[in-house]
Order: sequence, then C-alpha cells, then structure tokens
Amino acid sequence: MPQSSGSSKSPSFLPPVEKVTEEEAQALMLGLRRKQGGWIAWGRACEALQKSGYTAQSIFEETGFEATHQLQVSVGAQVYDSLVQENAPESTLECYQQRGSDVLYELRQLDHCNRLKAAQYCLDRNLDMDEARLVAKDFREMQWLATLPSGFENDPGDAVAYFCWKRARARRDLQERSRLIAQGLRHAQSDSARERLQQLLSDFTVVSDKKAPLLPLYRLEQEEQLPRLIPVAGTYPLSLAQLDAVPNWTETGAFRVVRAEQPVSWVALPGWQAVLRAAQPFAMYCNSEVLPNMPEGITEKVMLVLDRAATTWTENGYFFVEKAGELALNWFSEPPTQEIIGQLVVIVRPKRILDESIITAHWQLEE
Repeated sequence: MPQSSGSSKSPSFLPPVEKVTEEEAQALMLGLRRKQGGWIAWGRACEALQKSGYTAQSIFEETGFEATHQLQVSVGAQVYDSLVQENAPESTLECYQQRGSDVLYELRQLDHCNRLKAAQYCLDRNLDMDEARLVAKDFREMQWLATLPSGFENDPGDAVAYFCWKRARARRDLQERSRLIAQGLRHAQSDSARERLQQLLSDFTVVSDKKAPLLPLYRLEQEEQLPRLIPVAGTYPLSLAQLDAVPNWTETGAFRVVRAEQPVSWVALPGWQAVLRAAQPFAMYCNSEVLPNMPEGITEKVMLVLDRAATTWTENGYFFVEKAGELALNWFSEPPTQEIIGQLVVIVRPKRILDESIITAHWQLEE
C-alpha cells in the first residue's frame, strides 16, 4: 500500500467536488506537485481538476502524477468517503488515511455496506492490492447467488473460501487442488467454512463445474443488417397536410435508436445506401398500378420512400410535387414549375414467403 504523509485525524466526508476556478486549479496543482496532505487530498484534487476540464496528461505534466496514479487515488478517495458514510470505526479510517489507496481502489465495485466489510477484512489480514482484487471479485459474485452456500457466511473471507472450495472440487490435479484448499483456509472467517474446506482433504471426488453457455454475441458487419426505421405518412396519393402531420423524430447512437415527439407508425427497411443517404425520409403505401413507368404485369401493394430534404431537380430522378392538393409523383425532363416536395428514394416490393412459420422455426439439419 502506498505511504503518504498526513494528519492522523479522520477528515470529514466531503460532497462530490465541483468545477474549480483557474486560481483554485493552480493551487491544487501546486499541492500535488509538492505532495501536500495525504493521498485522499491528492485524490480529491485530481478529481476536481479533471471535472474542471484538465486532462490526465496535463495534470501529469504539471505535477508528476501519472494517469494511473491519478485514477487510483481519486477513486480510492471516493471509496474512503463511502466508508465514512457507513460510520466505519475511527481506527479503520486512520489506517486508510496513511496508506491503502490501491486496496480501496479494488473495492470500488462493491456497494457501500460491503465495501466497509471488505475494507475492514483487508486491513485485518494486511492484504495487498492483488489479494484485495480477489476479495472484491469473489465477494461481489457471492452477492449474486440466490442463496448462501451451505457452511459459508456472507463475509468477504468466506466468499473467497467458497469459490476456492468450489474450484478445488472441480480439479483432478492434486497439487492444484491442495493449493486452492490452502488458499481458502487462509481466507475463511467462519469455522463452518473451514470445515467444508477440510473435508476436501479426505474426499477426492471430482465435481465438475457447470460452464455457462456462450453468449449469443453477434456483430453487425454490413449496413444492410442494421435496418432504418422510417415513419409511415399514409397511403399514396396523400395530401401535403398528411405529410406535415408526421411528428419530428431523431436517430441516435450506433444502433440508430429512434425517438419521436408523438406516436407514429414505422416501417423497418434494410440499411441500403439510398435509404441511409436520405436526410428526411418518409414512407407511404401505394398500389403499383398508379405509379408512372411501372413495368407491365406488376400489380401489388408497394412501399414508397421519399426524401423530403431532396428538393433539387435532376433529370435522373422521380420527384413529388403538389397537384390539386395532393402529392403527385412523376419524372420531369426539365425543372417543374411546381414546388418540389421531395425525391423518390426507393420503391419496395413485399417479400414473397410461401410459409411464414418457416422463418421462425428452428432449423433441422439431417445428418
């Protein structure tokens, strides 16, 4: 545990730090450079500086505190404050004021009550950073169990003892098995936990651990695999008022999560380049026979997608204009006299599926 100078009196709990002024920041930098106060003061200073916009690199250049050390003392100070909130014994707080930022840093993932138990245990056993990491990991995992294992208490030492016992039972190698039993006995806090570990010294039955199944992990490799949600304005031909009635929406994040101001119907289309390029897309149902230049023999319900942001005429596109109060789609050999409402992006025909139950059923492979 890193040593530091400082008063033996326990500092009072401080609320989360706020941004500091330039003058205050320079004072904090000077204190860090001279290593004034203890490691808790250093941690609070690093946190205040970073919340005020200073990067870990700039703090290092000004003070000599490396980024990893800044993180350790700032997080450790937050864990220390949580011990104060949990009314930790004065003797415990005094010990951690002098040293222990590395140990407290490892306890960061535990809740406040369990942090206090683990911090006291690490102090009593004089554990180092690596041992504290093991204690925090096993104690946290024990909290996830539906019921406490028979013979083990809800204590940090018994948590390590339990997982050593569990791993030892699954080992065939006697040397590794003995090492785990010895490690568990060193950490066990209750007599019943020690008894369960000692039973393994005479019971060599191997009980294999059940392995968790693989996570159903999948990465979207192609744009088409990530659909784009497009609001449905109605059925073509529709009025400009119907188009205007569609509420505003936004797409955010890597998965393009959609948020709309009001309820609206949506259609999910593949991430085709033309669909992704549309800045303000809208969709509408349409009977194919009313479309201009539609190939003969195609009579079905289709989905039109228009980009309302594309209002610049080109001879290679189809455009929507307002005609007699309704949207009209056509190709124009030259710029139209009417105002362009939007450009046709794509016409989507429905997928022909002979049996829809097939796509949701589990695959059956013949050997």
